[in-house]
Amino acid sequence: MSLDLPIRKIIHVDMDAFYASVAEMDNPELKGKAIAVGGGSSRGVISAASYEARKFGVKSAMSGRLAEKLCPHIIFVKSDFDRYREISKQVRSIFFDYTDLVEPLSLDEAYLDVTQNKKGNPSASLIAKEIRNRIFNEVGLAASAGISINKFIAKIASDINKPNGQKTINPEDVIPFLEALDIRKFYGVGKVTAEKMYQKGIFTGQDLKSKSLEYLEDNFGKSGRFYYDVVRGIHLSEVKPNRIRKSLAAERTFSENLSSEIFMLEKLNLIAEEVAKRLAKNQVAGKTITLKIKYSDFTLHTRSKTLPYFISDKSMVLENAKNLLYQEKLENSVRLLGISLSNLNTEQSKKKISNDEKPVSVQLKFEF
Repeated sequence: MSLDLPIRKIIHVDMDAFYASVAEMDNPELKGKAIAVGGGSSRGVISAASYEARKFGVKSAMSGRLAEKLCPHIIFVKSDFDRYREISKQVRSIFFDYTDLVEPLSLDEAYLDVTQNKKGNPSASLIAKEIRNRIFNEVGLAASAGISINKFIAKIASDINKPNGQKTINPEDVIPFLEALDIRKFYGVGKVTAEKMYQKGIFTGQDLKSKSLEYLEDNFGKSGRFYYDVVRGIHLSEVKPNRIRKSLAAERTFSENLSSEIFMLEKLNLIAEEVAKRLAKNQVAGKTITLKIKYSDFTLHTRSKTLPYFISDKSMVLENAKNLLYQEKLENSVRLLGISLSNLNTEQSKKKISNDEKPVSVQLKFEF
């Protein structure tokens, strides 16, 4: 690895089976049982599953019916996002005892930059262990962590010793680790891309590294540069404490499939109202509107349009969503509709990194 690369001490903390674990904590009778959050109704979709349920192949985004077939003794529990937010706030308060550079990815995971930290502790690994112990003792839940020189590798590392474990990838180990890694484990390489890479003889990081930048850009478009860099340990994205929201959305899954556009318009009206409320709450507007359609066979299609102006009120959101609905003939009956607004006006206020905020560049021998 080049000594000129910015090397930070990054921790990725990921709560273990967060939604399911909260349910177990609040109802000890569920402890050690196969449970799924959501998916209880005939049309329900699972949002999370305990590790006991995962052993049977149950996972998020799966229908409740399929989960029951895989695991007949599964227990369905209702989502409680107010409770999840409450717990998440407690966890984040622990993070802020160590650094102000905390970037939440969701309610149950976050990046922390502890290159310079409030405890004056030079070991990111010891900090991660202390944070995990505090989460367990003060909140009552288990968390896993990945520790390395950048966000990309820390994210991958946090999965290695799950649940209730951590993994440190030291600077000198980064390249060997990435070269030996199955391409499916690379964060940002989805199932479709992994299959495409397999077809081209790219099975590991070493295989990926052997490809030229030109080859990767020709075959994977704009993502080619990303793949070329990360397999070499290059990922310059900083931990951003105030992540700029990129989109706002709302969607609904219907109790019965809809085949009439008239009935769909009634649902779009309710969804547009919810989107408008969220836009108002966050004081933002967007230029790009996207209509999400999930058909009864679970295929997912999206239709998007970018306007020459920002919109935020319900009438404009609904009108443009209706236009997208009528844009093409529906292929099947519909089980879900969603509306999202992106290209938000918050993105106009992004600030350039000042000279004082440049990443720390250090020697390869670096205490982790």
